[in-house]
Amino acid sequence: MAQGNVTNTVDHLFRNEYGKVVAVLTSKFGVSYLEQIEDVTQDTFLKAMQVWGYKAIPDNPTAWLYKVARNALIDVLRRDQKMTYQEKEGPPVLDEADQEDTFALDDSITDSQLKMIFACCHPALSQEHQIILSLKLIGGFSNKELAEALLKKEETVAKSFTRAKKKFRGEVKMLSIPVQMGLQSRLFRVLQVIYLMFTEGYAATSGSQIIKRDICYESLRLALLLQQNKYCKHPNLEALIALMCFHASRFDARLDENGELVTLEFQDRSKYNQELISIGIQHLENAGTQDKLPSNYHLEAARSYYHSIAKKYQETDWKSILYLYDTQLQLYYSPMVALNRIVPYTKIHGAEAALTELDNLSQKTDFSTTGLYYAIKAELLKETNSMQDYAKTLHKAVELSENELVKTHLKKKFQE
Repeated sequence: MAQGNVTNTVDHLFRNEYGKVVAVLTSKFGVSYLEQIEDVTQDTFLKAMQVWGYKAIPDNPTAWLYKVARNALIDVLRRDQKMTYQEKEGPPVLDEADQEDTFALDDSITDSQLKMIFACCHPALSQEHQIILSLKLIGGFSNKELAEALLKKEETVAKSFTRAKKKFRGEVKMLSIPVQMGLQSRLFRVLQVIYLMFTEGYAATSGSQIIKRDICYESLRLALLLQQNKYCKHPNLEALIALMCFHASRFDARLDENGELVTLEFQDRSKYNQELISIGIQHLENAGTQDKLPSNYHLEAARSYYHSIAKKYQETDWKSILYLYDTQLQLYYSPMVALNRIVPYTKIHGAEAALTELDNLSQKTDFSTTGLYYAIKAELLKETNSMQDYAKTLHKAVELSENELVKTHLKKKFQE
């Protein structure tokens, strides 16, 4: 197999399987060995890239990754003389005929992942440590992706992860899903983690892909698993599932036949997945807040609903979308939400007014390193025929964008 294809396959598997392997090994061997588990899992993915370059990729790559990582971990623990009495009996012999462990792996992945994510959200850990641990260990996030998601520097994220792991090993003795009150008390943080995972998959901050479907579907799968637990039933969970369904329904329309980015205005809406939209509507209807304030998930899901059901871009209900943005900013102010609000604000009030609104916003928040800020500003300058400023601003947007597809899309605007 060509090395490029192997690299893409391993990258896909890392996104989809890294958290599973770490979760199952941690569940089996214990939290105290987390450092070694991380090391052997990362080494296993590197080994896969080397071995699969000249051998066929196994029929069950997840089982291969798990077995290799598990055996490597046993070797490490033996060398460190930290094996328990049972483990000193020796690891089971693993060959192609050994299918029993594969079945056990399939059965235990779901349970182990849920245990891991709830363990990462242990109340003894700070909110920041809970999120960083979860996204690292379950989502396989890089420091760069975490820095983007949390609006922090990479160096800060790396140091926080080291401290979080130390605290995790000290405070969390075993992986277990708490019951009733304990589970409910961690639920909101778990939902935040799933949301951040999905967001990174839906609009990748860097790399050559804009959509990482595997991480999006993994996030949706975890949310649906939570729904099966009676103690996790909550309006916020229903709203989050609705949000992910609406966003995922537009996957096929976001890229053209050449794999290039298609903006909302030019998307072929016949490609929208109507089944996912229907499922999303059902979950949104089930997400009643019972006279309580709507969550961020409710408001974002409602906005995505209006985008998903509009038959044409021109028929989008921008007034309702702007109202939802305004409501969200009043309840849960966020600079990035305020920045995205400029788009529907333009549709209702025009480009001139939107430019003034954007300038006022930039006085409150420093967007000097945010590519999206310059991309939005460039569009507004174009609409007001300020072509010289438009070119300069668009150049800045290209310069600051780290995702290659977004960069290519913005560069095409120069040609236009």
